[in-house]
Amino acid sequence: MGKLQEFGVIFTNNKVVYSPGESISGVVKIRTGNPLQYKAIKVNCQGSCGVSNKMNETSWILEEQYFNSTLSVADKGILAAGEHSFAFQFLIPASTPTSFEGPYGKIVYRVRAVIDTPRFSKDYKVQRPFYLLNVLNLNDVPDIERPNYAVTTKKFSYLLVKTGTLMLKAHSDLRGYTPGQVIKLSTEIHNKSGRDTGFVLASLIQRVTYKTKRPVYDLRTVAEVEGAGVKAGKHAEWREQIIVPALPQSALAGCSLIETEYFIQVSLKSPEAVVTLPIYIGNIAVNLSLLRPMASVSDQATSMTNPGGVTPSAPPAEEDLEGELCPGSLAREEISTKSHSQQDQTGHPLTMSPSAFNHAPGSALPPGHTQTAASDSSAPLFCVSTGTTIPFFTEGNTTPVHMSCSLILPPEYSSWDYPHEPPPTYEESCSSASSSLNSRQ
Repeated sequence: MGKLQEFGVIFTNNKVVYSPGESISGVVKIRTGNPLQYKAIKVNCQGSCGVSNKMNETSWILEEQYFNSTLSVADKGILAAGEHSFAFQFLIPASTPTSFEGPYGKIVYRVRAVIDTPRFSKDYKVQRPFYLLNVLNLNDVPDIERPNYAVTTKKFSYLLVKTGTLMLKAHSDLRGYTPGQVIKLSTEIHNKSGRDTGFVLASLIQRVTYKTKRPVYDLRTVAEVEGAGVKAGKHAEWREQIIVPALPQSALAGCSLIETEYFIQVSLKSPEAVVTLPIYIGNIAVNLSLLRPMASVSDQATSMTNPGGVTPSAPPAEEDLEGELCPGSLAREEISTKSHSQQDQTGHPLTMSPSAFNHAPGSALPPGHTQTAASDSSAPLFCVSTGTTIPFFTEGNTTPVHMSCSLILPPEYSSWDYPHEPPPTYEESCSSASSSLNSRQ
């Protein structure tokens, strides 16, 4: 830096995560070995968003600016050799969106300091980024209390002349989650055919839309779990859990160029059948005490297809598959899980407090909510994720630390209150009754 030995921006209390409406303050610290003449020393605070239709592009096709303020902290003069500090303070507007970094666009915030030197001399510049969290309270999302389920029916042909019917239902316990929470997913598959299905796949998917003139859609799988297929003539059930990793929130309020959405997709490969459950990722969890009791996936599917409340005694009649199925019912089984992307390499569960992700320090908590992360010494005080794989942590007054760990936790299946054994099939019941009768004779 020539005459400069130190030139940097230091935020008050080393704070790097802020909320809309807050003030950001700090000092510009300068240390010189020799006297330095200057025309002005200025500090600029800026927030903006840029998008492109090319990956990792540095020049944006479209941009929007949220604020741009400049403060002159010193006018024309000479900096004597030694240390100098110049204080600054800016007010962040209340409508600014959450920070975000993706391959086709960014929402970024930074403070830049400039030493404007006389003509023909070199100007000195330094900048430091900070992160903004515009809290999404899931309780403010319309219809967040509604059941989250989907169902589809697939008719298909096999062996050229035979036909079959398959029904795929999926249900999640909630419609909104915060990082660290567990998505409890329930799936039912009615395979009313003489052909085994392919494996079933459940995925947590993020879709980011970059709104250029020709919108760019970045679709990626965040977590994935695979279950076994369903045998011919079986009614199978699959219960799984997906832990929500550190992810950007849904709906970047205040930004018109980038939109984030999340879905749970359950699919069968053969025959091809897909159901999709849209969900929200937020910062303040759904207040479960305000939700009505959730019905089972079967009850919800019945209420959807029978709004009058009439419960059928049996599913609609289908073709008689040459005696392979018992009339009026299907053999029932549990689907086993084959693979899970949310697995630590060591095979041991990671320890993390979900409450550490739910709230930004310094912003007001809603009534009835308390800050619990601070009481857990093993958990970071706050996590801001600016992209799918870019989580940052800050503990106390330290600078943010980029985590190499993906923050995806393996679920604990043994603690979930689902039956481990399916009820007996019709054939098993008949065999059991026959054996009992023979033993009596």
